[in-house]
Amino acid sequence: MEKERLLRPREVAKRLGISRSSVYRWFWEGKLRGIKLLGGPVRILESSVNLQLSEADFGLE
Repeated sequence: MEKERLLRPREVAKRLGISRSSVYRWFWEGKLRGIKLLGGPVRILESSVNLQLSEADFGLE
């Protein structure tokens, strides 16, 4: 089983073209899937980011 890549909020913001605060808000709202690590850092699943990108592309057509 392959491990899923976890991304930092800064990288997610860059990929999605949104602010880091929006990344955190989307995470807490459940729009982005990820985990909160011990000590506080948040990491977002790359598949969740890719899903947002594909939904955005679909919406543009």
